[in-house]
Amino acid sequence: MNIEHSKARKTAKTIRKLLRNPSAIYRRPGDIAFTTVVIGLGISIIALAIGMAFVLLDEGSLALREFGFFGFLFGTMWDPAVHLSFGALPFFFGTIVTSFAALLISFFPALAVGIFTAEYAPPWLANIIDNLVQLIAAIPSVVIGIWGIFVLAPWMRDTVYLPVFEWAEQHHEWLLPILGNPMGYGIATATIVLALMIVPYTTALTKDAIRSVPREQREAGQALGATRWEVIRMAVLPYARGGILAGAILSLGRAIGETMAVAMLIGNKNNLPFSVFGAGATMPSVIVNEFREAVENLHLSSLMAIGFVLFLLALVVNLLAAYLTRKFSVKGGQTI
Repeated sequence: MNIEHSKARKTAKTIRKLLRNPSAIYRRPGDIAFTTVVIGLGISIIALAIGMAFVLLDEGSLALREFGFFGFLFGTMWDPAVHLSFGALPFFFGTIVTSFAALLISFFPALAVGIFTAEYAPPWLANIIDNLVQLIAAIPSVVIGIWGIFVLAPWMRDTVYLPVFEWAEQHHEWLLPILGNPMGYGIATATIVLALMIVPYTTALTKDAIRSVPREQREAGQALGATRWEVIRMAVLPYARGGILAGAILSLGRAIGETMAVAMLIGNKNNLPFSVFGAGATMPSVIVNEFREAVENLHLSSLMAIGFVLFLLALVVNLLAAYLTRKFSVKGGQTI
């Protein structure tokens, strides 16, 4: 017994010493090596991002010097054949419109699926839905683009676009310039495909955020006599809103960077203004369509400058996501 008490006292003394001087914990060779590796890997990610930005800026510097950053960003003419005039506004506008519209279309269905699988569905049905959602996320974008070309675009043209266009032609001609040519390939079709592609990301993070809500949070609402939906609406969703918002922003970032499916369906028109059914273009689509054909240095530099603008846009979106996620997260029952 005395030996055991002696060991216990020595252990407690060692713990008190470490608590008084926590840095001593990390002075062991293994801890030092692990800390060094982790910090090195973290720094390497930051260095890689900075290196990518530097390369894009350096390669696009010719176009930025020629037109100026804001002149290039807000220029509306993209003419690589005759005038060698390059402006990124049509592609910037197309990226913003398609990405945010896709998020708007997909957010509430994804939220509903996440709530249903986390709160209402029996386990066997929730597993089936989860597998189907993961299957959608795993489909290559080029395959979705091919499906859009041969199935979605013709169906949307014949079932939605043409009837709406004919109705507007007969009753509201002022809508025709806004609607545009209902050929099936354009901003509307690309937006619908983007919405389909980003649903799994919002759904998965929404489901995980809802399932991470403590049971006590639900029991407190039930003890006050709230119905199941009232518990979800007033106790679960406010607690999980940080994760839900993170899923939405992740989906937005996925939509901004999507290339192949958009390039195959958006029609690739390089001029403003755009129309709802008409063709458009995004920053990733113009890069993938014209990069191999860029023979002039200014043309190639303009494409790299568009890549730099896309990098900045993605950076702003991620910083905004981090800020909003922290702002609307819940810690210890309080909103941070």
